[in-house]
Formats: sequence, structure tokens, C-alpha cells
Amino acid sequence: MNGERHNMPVLVITGTGTEVGKTVTTAAVAAAALAAGRSVAVLKAAQTGVRPDERGDADEVARLAGAVTTAEPARYPEPLAPATAARRAGRAPVRPSQVADAAAKLATEHDLVLVEGAGGLLVRFDDEGGTLADAAQLLGAPVLVVASAGLGTLNTTELTARELRRRGLEMAGVVIGSWPEDADLASRCNLADLPEVSAAPLIGALPAGAGSLAPDRFRASAPGWLAPGLDGTWDASAFRERWAAPAFGA
Repeated sequence: MNGERHNMPVLVITGTGTEVGKTVTTAAVAAAALAAGRSVAVLKAAQTGVRPDERGDADEVARLAGAVTTAEPARYPEPLAPATAARRAGRAPVRPSQVADAAAKLATEHDLVLVEGAGGLLVRFDDEGGTLADAAQLLGAPVLVVASAGLGTLNTTELTARELRRRGLEMAGVVIGSWPEDADLASRCNLADLPEVSAAPLIGALPAGAGSLAPDRFRASAPGWLAPGLDGTWDASAFRERWAAPAFGA
């Protein structure tokens, strides 16, 4: 995306791991797109750790973002990698081709389809080693990477970026899924280092606790957390300047 809107109707959203703010980021992207007048569908590639009567990640995106179409090809009760959860539940695994087919169908009916992964890029969907990266390749879709703010994020972000490049996939950019109110030195330094190690632009930062906001406030605020390429108004340069790391010894 590199600061400009991408014409591809499908955007795959992965995290550098679990608990990095992927679902809330997906909701923010959906909310900003809706505010820009676009129709949006959200596809959760594989939902784990949720019973049939419980709300899943796609439902949470809809609660926060508003009127989006939601879809979920597979759901497994235990909070494990999809392949493991499917095997333990005695159920058929979800295949990358199923995810791609579902996204492609939604793309014929919506301006934007967001495909949210489960955990990181290479978490296995099936015993053959199918992953979200395989689904993205089948779709030819760009991949947005959601990363954490602090210590340890550079390694996982660079590994994810390297795998995307190895597969010939476009990396749309990096969004920090939860920016702390009192950012520490590592987080501040990472604002400059994340684009460097990923060779991709930093295109958003969500404040910590964004997912606990009332839906109307979340929807009004979401464009301010994302760069123009994601239908937002967030300015990476201004954000870095505001949170610039102090000089050594200061």
C-alpha cells in the first residue's frame, strides 16, 4: 500500500503471533473502510477456542466496526493451532483453498474483504502444512502485519516479512496492534526500527485498550489510528516525532 489505497478487494491480516491486537486491528480497518463508504466483509480463516454458542473474532469485529458481513469457514472448541484443534476435535481441517474460495466469493459482493488469520502467518491449518500464507498466495492478496510495540517485536516482524518476500507476497505494511499510553524506550525505538527490519511502511498504531471502547467511539476514532492507505488519517512521521526516543544518556 505504501501510503496509497490498494485496488485489491482482499486484504489478508496476520499477526506476528498471538495476542498482538490482530482482531481489534481488523475491526479498525473495517470501521475506517465503512466510514469511507465501502462495503466490507470479514472472513475469520479458522476460529479456535470458541464453542458453537459463543461469539468469535468475526463477531467481535462486527460489534466494534458496524455493518460488516461476517464468515467463518471452520470453528474448533480448543484454543490451539487450527490443525491441532481440528485433529483433537475429530473434525475436518480448514484448507487454504477453502479460505481463498470463501474470500473470492465475498469479493464479488463487497468492496473490501478482510481475511483474518489465526495466530501468526505460518500457523498450520491442516496436517499437510497449509497456512494463511498459502491462502494469500492463492488469492494474490497483500498481507497486513500486526505487530506488538515492545521488546521482541523486531525479530518476529522481520521473520514474518522475510517469509512474505520469500513467497513473493506483497506486504501492505505494519500496524502496531496496541500502543502503550506510557511507551517505554524499546517501543519508542521500534517506531524507527520496525520499517527498517520489515522493509515495509508503518501504517498505523492502535492505542492500548482500543477494543474496550464503546462501539460508537471506536468507529469514530478508528480512522485516526490508520494511514491513508487504510482509509485513515494517521501520520507516521508525526507519530514518530511525538514519541521520539530520548538521546542516549538523556
